[in-house]
Amino acid sequence: MAEVQQLRVQEAVDSMVKSVERENIRKMQGLMFRCSASCCEDSQASMQQVHQCIERCHAPLAQAQALVTSELEKFQDRLARCTMHCNDKAKDSIDAGNKELQVKRQLDSCVTKCVDDHMQLIPTMTKKMKESLSSIGK
Repeated sequence: MAEVQQLRVQEAVDSMVKSVERENIRKMQGLMFRCSASCCEDSQASMQQVHQCIERCHAPLAQAQALVTSELEKFQDRLARCTMHCNDKAKDSIDAGNKELQVKRQLDSCVTKCVDDHMQLIPTMTKKMKESLSSIGK
């Protein structure tokens, strides 16, 4: 049961990441490479100047990638805290003498609710991420 829920979240997050990559990150990569190439065309620039120019070109993409990573980590942490709460409740239930099958059903139900609740957060997280990404480098 938990594996099914994990797969649901993984597929939704993968889909969101692909969308962000296609619509935002890829454009930024193109800009970064074109910008970097133009740095190399300046024959009057020193090696250090070219390197600094390339670093400046890469900065927005690095910032964007850090933002996406941070948002995904926060999402994963929240989901993990929710499922840990379910595990704690199940352990307490076993300690209280409840039957294993009943506790397993409670645990499955709790984990499913965590996943359902967090799946509903993905569209808002995606929108927020895309808005933040579109403001980077402007």
